[in-house]
Amino acid sequence: MATFVDDAPNAKGLYGAALLFVRWSDGGDRPVGHLETEYLAWGTTPAEALAPVLALTLQEVKRHLDRCIDTAGAAGGEVRWP
Repeated sequence: MATFVDDAPNAKGLYGAALLFVRWSDGGDRPVGHLETEYLAWGTTPAEALAPVLALTLQEVKRHLDRCIDTAGAAGGEVRWP
């Protein structure tokens, strides 16, 4: 899991921050896919947008991952997560 924050602000002057979940090969030597949340927080600076995302509990992060998996599956994508 990693965090993501925009490199530049949007038209309203805000930066968005989200979570990125990487799926690794069975051998763990290379990424084979990923899922991303929608923007979870906004801020006037990258640090301000990222702070609430970094403060998420493990349970909250897991709920976001589960939601991403459900959404990808409903969209017809192949989702194979352990």
